Amino acid sequence: MKDISLKKRHMKWEMPLHMMLIPGVLVTLVYAYGPMFGIVMAFQKFEPILGFFKSKWVGLKNFQYIFHLPEFDQIIWNTVVISVMKIVFGLLVPLILALLLNELMKDWFKRFVQTSIFLPFFLSWTVLGGIILEIFSMQGPVNSILSGFGIEPIMFMGKGGWFRSIIIASDVWKGMGYNMIIFLAAITGINASLFEAAEVDGAGKWKQLVHITLPGMAPIIILLTTLSLGNVLNAGFDQILLMYNPIVYDSADVIDTFVYRLGLFSQQFAPATAIGLFKSVISLGLVSLSYFLAYRFSNYRIF
Repeated sequence: MKDISLKKRHMKWEMPLHMMLIPGVLVTLVYAYGPMFGIVMAFQKFEPILGFFKSKWVGLKNFQYIFHLPEFDQIIWNTVVISVMKIVFGLLVPLILALLLNELMKDWFKRFVQTSIFLPFFLSWTVLGGIILEIFSMQGPVNSILSGFGIEPIMFMGKGGWFRSIIIASDVWKGMGYNMIIFLAAITGINASLFEAAEVDGAGKWKQLVHITLPGMAPIIILLTTLSLGNVLNAGFDQILLMYNPIVYDSADVIDTFVYRLGLFSQQFAPATAIGLFKSVISLGLVSLSYFLAYRFSNYRIF
C-alpha cells in the first residue's frame, strides 16, 4: 500500500510536466508524422485530382524509373562528394582553429576572435547566399582584384569545379564556429597538471599537442565524426538551392534539389517521393550506424 501511495504522489507531482508536453507532442504528430502518409505516392501513379485513395497503385515502378534516370548516378555522386567534403573540412578546420585559439595568451583577444568566427553561424543562407553570389559575381570584388593583377574574370558561379569548392568552403566557414566551441570545451576538460608535468619534463608545445591535447580530445573527435555519418546524404538543400543555376547542375545538383525540381517544377510527384523515400531509408541506416559507432567508441547514448 505504501508503494502504491508513493506512485500516486509521483504521478500527481509529474502530471503538470506531462501536460506541458502535450502541445509539443501534438505539433510533432501534425507536422512530423502526419506528412509521412504521403509516402504512399512512391508506390502510386499519383494524380492530384484523384488523391491518395483513388490513384493507381504501381508498386515499385517509380523506383525502377528513378534508378534508370540518366542523371541519377551523377546526383548520388554529387551528394556524397559534397557532403563528405563538408564533413571532413567541417571537423578538421574547427579542430585546427581550436588548437590555435587555445594558444593565445590574451583573453580579450581570444574572446574577440572566438566571437568573430562564431558569428556567421547565426546568419541564414538566405542572407549569406546573396552575399556570396555578389562577392563571386563577374563584377564582384574577387574578380575586381583578379583584374587588377591582369587576370581575366572567372565565372565562379557558372563553372562546376569552382561552384562546388565555393559551396563546401562557405558551408565550412559558416559552421566552423560551432564545432570550434565544442573542441575548445574538450581542451579545457583536459587535466592541466598533465601540461605542467610535460613542461617539467622538457616537452615543447608540439609534443604536448601530440601526446596530451589530441589524445585528450580523441573521444569528442570520434563522437563528432561518427555522428556526422548520418549526414552523408544531406549536402545542404537550402544553401545549394539559393546559389546554384542550370549551368552547374552536373556538378552541384544533389538529391534534395533534384527532388525539389522533379516534384514541383516537373510535377512528377510520385518519382520525387520515391527518391525522397530512397534517401530517407539510406539515411536511417547511416544514422543508426553512426549512433552504434558513437556508443561503441565513445560510450555515447541518446537516453
